[in-house]
Amino acid sequence: MSENSQVTFGAATGVGSMPGGDAREAAKTATGTFEDFPFLPELPARGPGADMIGRTAGMLVELYARVEPSGWRVGDRPGRDTKRARSWLGEDLDALEEFTQGYQGPLKVQAVGPWTLAAALELRNGEAALSDPGACRDLAASLAEGLRLHLQEVRRRVPGAHLVLQLDEPSLTAVLRGQVRTASGYRTHRAVDRQIVEATLRDLVGVHGDGPVVVHSCAPDVPFALLRRAGAAAVSFDFSLLTERDDDAIGEAVEGGTRLFAGIVPGTDTALSDPAGSVMGVRTLWRRLGLRPGLLAETVTLTPACGLAGASPGYARAALAHCVRAARSLADNPE
Repeated sequence: MSENSQVTFGAATGVGSMPGGDAREAAKTATGTFEDFPFLPELPARGPGADMIGRTAGMLVELYARVEPSGWRVGDRPGRDTKRARSWLGEDLDALEEFTQGYQGPLKVQAVGPWTLAAALELRNGEAALSDPGACRDLAASLAEGLRLHLQEVRRRVPGAHLVLQLDEPSLTAVLRGQVRTASGYRTHRAVDRQIVEATLRDLVGVHGDGPVVVHSCAPDVPFALLRRAGAAAVSFDFSLLTERDDDAIGEAVEGGTRLFAGIVPGTDTALSDPAGSVMGVRTLWRRLGLRPGLLAETVTLTPACGLAGASPGYARAALAHCVRAARSLADNPE
């Protein structure tokens, strides 16, 4: 068993993206705010290659992508877009390394999951990779190898960290329901079989060995049960989108030992309520499910509802600090 199997999650962390383009400033905020659960920030405002899809496309092995007017498209060789994506990731890792000297504890890194990548990345004919089962398999295999190398690199730079891998899957529900639009916009791609979706995710989760994987989606109707079966140790979601329809799936997840990353703070500028008010809904859910209040702090990590790329820098800092205070409120007064 690896040391990662002993990971304890922190009480609060960020989702991933941050505003602005200063890697050192972002790393300083991510490590300074979450002293027991920092994350590797992403800065999409820098442009193509720093965006969610481009950053992960830059990690792929023996598959390359370039920017077209319609989005990211698979190409034959690494061009300037791939080089730019890798260069920015290197810059972000340099900054993280600088601010995590001597750090020991959980550290979260993010990448786009296989299904959101397949829905966003175009093949040479302009259609999403999602349209071709063979392309989906190749993409998942390339991503698995790229993530293996990425995790290895982060371990080398922050040797005391217990890595938590987050797979961003905002398009997962749309993939399962056949709601991803074709290039023309007039049709949708056929829904992918749930067993294939689950098996592919399980393979990606397996890349991290004994280390925990969290799957993040800030879309409605997160498929909690499918993600648990695929081996996700935690599910990250926008708490405001939950409905009572999700109660059974959440209750089963908690009882099965799955951790909940509850997104309780809006991702764009707004007035923040007091920390206790921000977690009132979490406490209400707990009571509704008949779960032990003492389980709350052991089971829930608080985060913003989604990435903070669209927020102002001041709000982003305030939102992250608010998650820490709200987590303290939850631990002190679970009832």
